[in-house]
Amino acid sequence: MRHDAAFSEFVAARQTHLRRVAYALCGDWHRADDLLQTALTKLYVAWPRIRHEGGEEAYVRQIMVRANIDESRRPWRRERPSAELPERPAAPGTDVEDRSALFDALQALSEQQRKVVVLRHWLGLSVRETAAELGISEGTVKSHSSRGLTALEEVLARQA
Repeated sequence: MRHDAAFSEFVAARQTHLRRVAYALCGDWHRADDLLQTALTKLYVAWPRIRHEGGEEAYVRQIMVRANIDESRRPWRRERPSAELPERPAAPGTDVEDRSALFDALQALSEQQRKVVVLRHWLGLSVRETAAELGISEGTVKSHSSRGLTALEEVLARQA
């Protein structure tokens, strides 16, 4: 109970100042309120330890800075509104025969090569992501990818 009263007292005394700091960090009052709320929530959890050390305000500022950085990295923060939608040409489709030949050629690969080729080149995963997904080393991913693509080219060349 004593901790709650001390926390409430700190918030009442410093809230306006901390809200201004949050606004200076992000430039938007609504986001500043969110930042401050996040920081005060985390402060409340750590209050007994932080209060004992005397670094309450520095702790809140550090949380706000880090939370603002984290929030700016969110994918929806990179979106920009636009009055007009961009025109995009329709992606050229693959003929059914070409797709069928590709799937047949994939079946000619070893299981591991097929997995690597599909993850790397169809789904667009990085070497590291593919290695993690399959539980193999990055070097193994690279060699299976190289051999698998070579084998695919050979099979597709024979079918052409």
